[in-house]
Amino acid sequence: MRRMKYRIGKKGKWIGVQRITRRITVAGLGPGGPDGLTLGAWDAVRTAERLLLRTDDHPVTAWMREQGLAYETYDALYEAHGQFEEVYKAIADDLLRRATEEGELVYAVPGHPSVAESTVALLRERCPAAGIELVIVGGESFLDRAFVALGFDPADGFQLADATAFHPRRLNPYNHILITQVYDGLVASDVKLGLMERYPDDYEVTVGHALGVAGEERIERVPLYELDRVGGFGNLSLVYVPPTDRDDVHVRTFERLHAIIAKLRSPEGCPWDREQTHKSLRKYFIEETYEALETIDNDDMDALRDELGDVLLQIMLHAQIEEEAGTFDVYDVIAGLSEKMVRRHPHVFGDVTVGGVEDVLTTWQDVKAKEREAAGIDAPKSILAGIPGGLPSLMRAVAMQKKAAKVGFDWSEPGEIAGKIEEELREFQEALAGSGDDRDARLLEEMGDLLFAVVNLARFLKIDPEEALSATNRKFAKRFTYIEERLRLTGKTFDQTGIEEMERYWQEAKRS
Repeated sequence: MRRMKYRIGKKGKWIGVQRITRRITVAGLGPGGPDGLTLGAWDAVRTAERLLLRTDDHPVTAWMREQGLAYETYDALYEAHGQFEEVYKAIADDLLRRATEEGELVYAVPGHPSVAESTVALLRERCPAAGIELVIVGGESFLDRAFVALGFDPADGFQLADATAFHPRRLNPYNHILITQVYDGLVASDVKLGLMERYPDDYEVTVGHALGVAGEERIERVPLYELDRVGGFGNLSLVYVPPTDRDDVHVRTFERLHAIIAKLRSPEGCPWDREQTHKSLRKYFIEETYEALETIDNDDMDALRDELGDVLLQIMLHAQIEEEAGTFDVYDVIAGLSEKMVRRHPHVFGDVTVGGVEDVLTTWQDVKAKEREAAGIDAPKSILAGIPGGLPSLMRAVAMQKKAAKVGFDWSEPGEIAGKIEEELREFQEALAGSGDDRDARLLEEMGDLLFAVVNLARFLKIDPEEALSATNRKFAKRFTYIEERLRLTGKTFDQTGIEEMERYWQEAKRS
């Protein structure tokens, strides 16, 4: 890519037109000494009119100076900026400016330009828009030396990670894993803590320094917990994590859980698990869900962890049944949920602006309506449509009242609902005092009306009636247990105790 440059003499006389090539050639210097330089890279750097190096901190640069090469480096930018991202952007900015103003230049980087080199990635992204040609001259990568020094074949499964942007949950323990950019003890400590999320503390890892560099290479194998105690970390240091199929490593992975459930349902698995169906599991799903809710009510987080696992087991079993039938698998469930969460949160993953919780709920309903329309599903005929019939009665009452309130069918103030509760209580008392064959049916109906009115008041006051009743249940259990304990201490049973004594203990429990 070229541009025209007009040349003018000292007295303002026009001399001519010079064509300037706008090109950045990136050459890889290899991972170590001059033996790591390819002929193509060496030819690029030795013939360069303008040679710039990302850093002078590399084993080959001293030899390059001995060969009479002059160059500039960007080492000063590492001191001027606090974050690597800022350094790499500043380098890319300067290279683009120089190529635009001065013409062709050569930029040399350690290793291979396309392996763990952020500045080159930025140039790939920005050069086309700037009208600058980008030429990549490959070099030997540090990976080539690592494969030899550590003795593994990447074709068996290989993963490369950057210690400065480390995401341990993305690691696959079945792979050979190399973590680069472990340039000091602090970074090594971060890597250690991240790996401990996936591996046991005593899992053996390997630290490699200057692999393939004669006289400088050093390899140490240490348990993971000692990783940051190894000395000598620098720009040519990396960490190798060998692959494993150990259960204590994979036990935290979703894939392992999926494999366990599939095994339980297989012909070689558990007879009980094999015979389960969606219908037979239904009661367990409900039971495990309520047990999880109980741990939340009790603020028992250790128990909650276990109970959430039991709920997850139910989900996995239902998904496994359908996977065996060929309908869907648990990964389809995850994909559908992920897509739905992104789609229904345009204020988080899109450009929609919301003002508060009510706006969020409105946005959610709008997206749901569009989904139904896109799927060709007619709008529900009733405002109350879509409320699951299997909900517990308190929750279903709240859901129906909320739906009705959205179209204006609601009270204007809590005092009005309190009056309605009094009215329903009077009607219940009338039924209680009545007689006849329909007395029981009337009591059932009036009790339902009374409870529905109480739920309405709770909803209006933004009190979750389920939560309120659960709190009262816990309070009752605590006070009744106090009565039982007092009777036990006095050597009495309930048969030997009157209501007056029990009431006295109840009042004591209230004060305690």
